[in-house]
Amino acid sequence: MKISRLKIPEGVVYASLREDGYHLILGDIFHEWGELSEPYEGDYTLLPPVSPTKVVCLGANYKKHAEELSLDVLPEPTVFLKPASSVIASGEDIVYPASATKVDYESELAVVIGKRAKNVKEEDALSYVLGYTAANDVTERNMQKRDGQWTRAKSFDTFCPLGAYIDTELSPDDLEIVGKRNGVVVQRGRTRDLINSVEKSIAFISGIMTLEPGDVILTGTPEGIGELSVGDTFEVDVAGAVMLRNTVIKEKV
Repeated sequence: MKISRLKIPEGVVYASLREDGYHLILGDIFHEWGELSEPYEGDYTLLPPVSPTKVVCLGANYKKHAEELSLDVLPEPTVFLKPASSVIASGEDIVYPASATKVDYESELAVVIGKRAKNVKEEDALSYVLGYTAANDVTERNMQKRDGQWTRAKSFDTFCPLGAYIDTELSPDDLEIVGKRNGVVVQRGRTRDLINSVEKSIAFISGIMTLEPGDVILTGTPEGIGELSVGDTFEVDVAGAVMLRNTVIKEKV
């Protein structure tokens, strides 16, 4: 099933994406719910597929990406946070900050947590997943290098685009992740090459902090990162489907 989140005149709702359009979901997608049999025909705005309390990210989680940034691959996963205020939907604009000098794209698989997770065992980890979507871990690369830690570089408003829907039926074992800048493929990787698997990442992170339903884990980016310019459109495809598309605009000051 493909689940999106919409703003309609009556409020914010979840909907399943079918061939004939969006079918509104009744109930709570993290507990019990059903969907209307007829497609929705009213006005709507596409929202990020979830509203997370936090976005937890894996750094240097593909060996070749670590090499291209001269980062060490450590024995334990490297984790950092992006604030909820950085999250935007597919179709919204990435704002190039006035203070930025080099903004990069990072195509990633995002894991959406489906139920509260604390001290999860690796063998049980996937049972805590609602589904998967695409993400772009937008980064101000020069600030990342200067600061020595990643918070400022990763946390600007609009620096965490999330895909148009959550796919609940994917397996994370060997998904292809493709990034396209202005229609040209610039990144390509497979999740089988993750240093820390989705299962290991969930187990590790949930041993540090409680993951709540709707929280998101970004699993890291493959090699091929590069610079974004004002006017660029960037897409992230997961498993052959265009899940995410955003255009870069200049910050108004």
